[in-house]
Amino acid sequence: MRAIRRFTVRTVLPPELASLGELVLNLRWSWHPETLDLFGEVDPAIWGRVGYDPVALLGAVEADRLRELAADRRFLRRLADAADDLREYMTAPRWYQTMADAPGAIAYFSPEYGIAAALPQYSGGLGILAGDHLKAASDLGVPILAVGLLYRHGYFTQSLSPEGWQLEHYPSLDPGGLPLTLLREEDGTPVRIKISLPEHRTLHAQVWVLQVGRVPLLLLDSDVAENDTAARDVTDRLYGGGGDHRLLQELLLGVGGVRAIRAYCRVTGHAEPEVFHTNEGHAGFLGLERIRELTEARLSFDEALEAVRAGTVFTTHTPVPAGIDRFPAEMIGRQFGGENAWPTVPVDRILALGAEEEPGKFNMAAMGMRLAQRVNGVSELHGAVSREMFQSLWPGFDTEEIPIGFITNGVHAPTWVGREIMELAGKELPTLVDRAQGWESISKISDGDVWGIRGRLREKLVVAARARLRQSWINRGASPAELGWIDDALDPEVLTIGFARRVPSYKRLTLMLSDPDRLRALLLDPVRPVQIVIAGKAHPADEGGKKLIQQIVKFADSEDVRHRIVFLPDYDMALGQLLVQGCDVWMNNPLRPLEACGTSGMKAALNGGLNLSIRDGWWDEWYDGTNGWAIPTADGVADPDRRDELEAAALYDLIEHEVADRFYDRADGLPRRWLEMVRHTLASLGPKVLAGRMLRDYVVDLYAPAARSARALSGEGYEQARSFAAWKLKVGRAWPGVRVEHVEASGLGDSTPELGTSLELRATIALGELVPGDIRVQAAYGRVGDHDDLASPSYADLTVESEGDDGRAVFAGTIPLDRTGPFGYTVRVVPDHPLVASTSELGLVAVPEEPVGMTNGTLR
Repeated sequence: MRAIRRFTVRTVLPPELASLGELVLNLRWSWHPETLDLFGEVDPAIWGRVGYDPVALLGAVEADRLRELAADRRFLRRLADAADDLREYMTAPRWYQTMADAPGAIAYFSPEYGIAAALPQYSGGLGILAGDHLKAASDLGVPILAVGLLYRHGYFTQSLSPEGWQLEHYPSLDPGGLPLTLLREEDGTPVRIKISLPEHRTLHAQVWVLQVGRVPLLLLDSDVAENDTAARDVTDRLYGGGGDHRLLQELLLGVGGVRAIRAYCRVTGHAEPEVFHTNEGHAGFLGLERIRELTEARLSFDEALEAVRAGTVFTTHTPVPAGIDRFPAEMIGRQFGGENAWPTVPVDRILALGAEEEPGKFNMAAMGMRLAQRVNGVSELHGAVSREMFQSLWPGFDTEEIPIGFITNGVHAPTWVGREIMELAGKELPTLVDRAQGWESISKISDGDVWGIRGRLREKLVVAARARLRQSWINRGASPAELGWIDDALDPEVLTIGFARRVPSYKRLTLMLSDPDRLRALLLDPVRPVQIVIAGKAHPADEGGKKLIQQIVKFADSEDVRHRIVFLPDYDMALGQLLVQGCDVWMNNPLRPLEACGTSGMKAALNGGLNLSIRDGWWDEWYDGTNGWAIPTADGVADPDRRDELEAAALYDLIEHEVADRFYDRADGLPRRWLEMVRHTLASLGPKVLAGRMLRDYVVDLYAPAARSARALSGEGYEQARSFAAWKLKVGRAWPGVRVEHVEASGLGDSTPELGTSLELRATIALGELVPGDIRVQAAYGRVGDHDDLASPSYADLTVESEGDDGRAVFAGTIPLDRTGPFGYTVRVVPDHPLVASTSELGLVAVPEEPVGMTNGTLR
């Protein structure tokens, strides 16, 4: 018999233990070992049984045990110390508070968050990154106010059928069983957010608050009585349902998220955000809601657009077009047009923000970029890939000038680094996990200590993997009597390789199976054996990904190798922590350049693991030849099967001849050369791969400049926003009249120019209806190819020499002949204004209409 409703009854703590509830309701415990130790003391048996979930612990512990603890002076002292430590953590000034003129608050929007395994509101890297972003912001005192959705069924849990096919399960989550509090008005009634829908429907949502250290995370929940059945289900599952369902989720996240922030700031007195950060395109509608607010305050659409853009940061995480949310334009038109239209926000302007090359499509990433003055990818290579992907939004500009930068992701060390590693490094490392200095102290730790800790972490992984493997086989229908072999599955002394990813095709889960016989030989080598621990989930709708999992499971089921290669279902944060801490090598073999960043390899590196990876994402940027191994890529091979074959062969060669050789090469029982690589990895990558470094980059390079721009445009009743919008409209209308009419060069003489000399340029520019102050005239120069294309040109500004009465002006300047070989130049005109963030911001450029050639020193 099944219950018709499920809910959680919370325990009533004795007054002496009230601080325990305070500790539970702040997710700082998820990265604070001392607080976790305290929870463990409440009831060690129950603590393990509930999967180290503090809320579940307090729901399961007996009242007699609580009364016993309330009389335990030692426990009460520890509880008081932990509560005092949390209060000091929440209030003491940190790095951010030393900054001058920093944003008073920053809104951060993401569709998913990986904070702790007990709160399954994430599917993969995007959510884990968002969780680490919040934790690092908390540690550094960055005043982020985060927004997401509360999914009542989270993301699916994964099991396997007897045939090795992925099965999905969606357990119900009760907010009462999570460390959440409901946002309420001053009179105690729950805050409600409303969004109008077509056909006279309304989507209502309540707002839950999750405290992540210093950072409040607002989670919107549509499972409220005011909604009809379809509306209640909007926040049922992460990435569930079809296009209509997905659109409603993204409306609630973006539009509803801004409204939730306004309500939270009104109720609590929290500072209103100056900067809005959109983590991927799912929350892009937040920009429309902010435009609506400003247009209802009597700004025009264009004026509001400039004010919103100035304070918005957009981060793209996908290197493939298929990863971008796209909706039929008519679906967007229904939502924002007709009887449901916003009076001050024309639907045609909304559709233009999301327009892309394919007619009739509304592109969420395109809208996000048009609504943000600052855009970034998540690694140096991903920034370059993104500039190519979105070049059509800035026609006429070279790829290098597309205004998409990069901030390479980082990981939150206290969450992912094994406690054993922290303790091994002494008292220094925990205070240095977010600094660039001090990592050289790793060299002071003895080889024996490093190797001993690595062995303990590997053994911890093996024990946990056997337990998970046994449960997986039982779930697949095996009887305990036939699973005796699992007692010897994996070996704490064997070189252990980890591979754990989401399972889209480009991540190539089954590349290791390209030559099954060779893989089998590596696993079963009598002298230098290898073992591989694998985990990963395919999207429920991705049949191809499920087939890849089935293939790897089928191989791992083989009796001759099943003790050396295992697939562990239900990849989550808890399993991820075991893997990155316990594996000696982290393997990653995506199809380059389709990995945006790949932060799991960073986590392994911080635990003394070595990376074995295709040079993609962050590894392309920070591989130095001695901190791991780069799998060679066959980039020029068009046949995908042949490319896989070549790269798999290179992978096998590296494992057999370099990785295994070095791991098993022992002197005095220690792999000295291996440990040299471990030390170098920690010293060289430690300062770089941290979420603290990432947050500093966001604050200095994006948040602070965005806040300055937002303040400039909003000051004096948005006077500069009005002026800037008017200037943009003027330039856009006048641009067809802007031309490069004539270019003259002097200084070459009749002889071949020599390195170190210079070239004088004079360019006559037709201004149309503009004035010289509206434009920037530049000489582009550098090496040229066979077709006279400039490759990665340099630029020199030309200044006004004279201005005529005929709407023309002459600009002059000098370019250095600073390289030998084929050399070329041209002249271009771009709009210029103190408030533009880049030369390509308006997407306007004028260049000579005819190819430029040289005759007697004159260009025509």
